[in-house]
Amino acid sequence: MNQNSKQFKKITEMCRKMRLRVLELTYGVGLSGTHLGAGLYVVETLAILYGKILNINKNNLHDDKRDRFILSKGHSAMALFTALEYCGYIKKEDLDTFEKNGSPYYAHAKRNLSEGIEFSGGSLSLGLSFGVGVAISCKINKLKNHIYVLVGDGECDEGLIWESLMSAAHYNLTNLTLIVDFNKLQSDGYTKDIMDKSTLGLKIESFGFNVCEIDGHNLTELDKGFLNKHTSKPNAIIAHTIKGKGVSFMENSVDWHHGSLNSEQYKIAVSEQV
Repeated sequence: MNQNSKQFKKITEMCRKMRLRVLELTYGVGLSGTHLGAGLYVVETLAILYGKILNINKNNLHDDKRDRFILSKGHSAMALFTALEYCGYIKKEDLDTFEKNGSPYYAHAKRNLSEGIEFSGGSLSLGLSFGVGVAISCKINKLKNHIYVLVGDGECDEGLIWESLMSAAHYNLTNLTLIVDFNKLQSDGYTKDIMDKSTLGLKIESFGFNVCEIDGHNLTELDKGFLNKHTSKPNAIIAHTIKGKGVSFMENSVDWHHGSLNSEQYKIAVSEQV
């Protein structure tokens, strides 16, 4: 994607507005806080998907032939909500109720096809197994759509991730793309100290996937990664990202996996979204 193109500029602006909305929603929650770190570092991935890649629109949200995006790393739900709001699937006044009593919008997404939410998040690793099942069903029905599943690098500690990868390769799910958000942090600390994943790409490749590793904040690299689908094996994108991306005092800090913003922090964070 040409960085001077109108589409690139539109998606860049989408990223900026999504980050501002994540910050606004977090500030509105108050002292109880939310998973804003996870909401900031997948912005570019979701903006490319919803702004360019996915065959999804308001008229085909219930059509079997639609593409599917499945958020397995549930703590990034707030970023998903902001992308869906930007695209007009979720109303602003509805999302303004985020984490208020009785709201359908909280730490994890709840399946609602009318709003473009394909999967109810919660226990990690279930999204990929669900996505593999969806991809198998679509393949059996000879549909030409594509299934995208986003997992976290910490989530890859779960055994079900690897069972799902084996299944995807066994059934030759060329209609599946796994996206690993590789931010190198999880709730308990650095992934290298908890379960080293420095060879994650090689491991996934050994399971029978076509793998590419990219800068997960570079829109051009993301675009090329999504368009470069292999036609004879499942695909995987390792997207190297920065936790808390876009806010200087949050970046690469495990303290901001979950947190709240006071008024001064909110002002600083918003001022950095240029």
